[in-house]
Amino acid sequence: MMSSDWDNAKNILCVRLDAAGDVLMTTPALKALKESKPERKITLLTSSAGAAIARLVPVVDRTIVYNAPWVKNNVPYQGSGQEYEMARRLRAHYFDAAVIFCVFSQNPLPAAFLCHMADIPLRLAYCRENPYKILTHWIPDPEPRQFIRHEVERQLDLVKTIGCRPRDEHFSLRVPEQALRSVRRILQELPVFSRRSSVIIHPGATALSRRYPPASFSLVADLIVEQLGTQVIFTGTAAEQELVNGIRAGMKMPSHSLAGRLDIGKLCALISSVNLIITNNTGPAHIAAAVGTKMVDLYALTNPQHTPWKVESRVLSHDVPCKYCYKSVCPEGHHNCLRLVSPEKVMQAASELLSN
Repeated sequence: MMSSDWDNAKNILCVRLDAAGDVLMTTPALKALKESKPERKITLLTSSAGAAIARLVPVVDRTIVYNAPWVKNNVPYQGSGQEYEMARRLRAHYFDAAVIFCVFSQNPLPAAFLCHMADIPLRLAYCRENPYKILTHWIPDPEPRQFIRHEVERQLDLVKTIGCRPRDEHFSLRVPEQALRSVRRILQELPVFSRRSSVIIHPGATALSRRYPPASFSLVADLIVEQLGTQVIFTGTAAEQELVNGIRAGMKMPSHSLAGRLDIGKLCALISSVNLIITNNTGPAHIAAAVGTKMVDLYALTNPQHTPWKVESRVLSHDVPCKYCYKSVCPEGHHNCLRLVSPEKVMQAASELLSN
């Protein structure tokens, strides 16, 4: 009954206001919306960080950037005028429907009310309360009281309520050919690239609670180079260059750094061009899943919902009684779920994946 209301919805607004990794984990649901009616146009309303990756997602026809004040971001608040302006802007697109995607710890109602103000007639979301007329299609949120799902499954289950299923559940991402050419040139400039396999180490993460210790990364990198005969390439944002420099300074073996040198397209191209990535639970882990690059995921036990999706991987953590705290800063202060993962264990996982 619910899906019949959506059969004629051709111009759909999808709302995902988080970061790049969250957008990628939503792409199977976006594919489901698109593939159920191929003539549909999908517009994604997302943050500045989300928009960077959204432009590489083939099923997204248009991206609108909106740094919502109810979602954590580094954009200064400029008053409520931007909300009124965004409602006017959305209204001008004459959307037939809106789907609000968010994690269970977020409240969908601010985004739903924005879509209501924009006169979008159909509005679908999970919500823990009945919002009456704010959502036309309200799905009671079972998480976390009844169970917890992978984030991809959560969003797929949402669109299944309106009859939408993708042909496959892999992420949707297209690596730009120009970025691939640029990365090939960069790699050719690195010594011995053509004679040895390459491993990316991405040591950063927005949340401090999701970072493997820098000293341990130094030991991992040395083991990778010395025992596995590969070269190591560090990646990171411009703000993470100091972190990368400190890790490399603690190494005995040679390595390369591209931290601060790659935009999102080139980062995707680089990840797609190497044999393996070793990373914290952060955006590049989801990029690797999208492009099919094997990974060792140093997975802080802050949240069980974001493990690697449909890609060959090893997920490493140390079981702790305080797991699944959903905190950006370790509430116990010890970071044991990552700190107690030995560099030797990381190297062994990398060896298994490379030998495959």
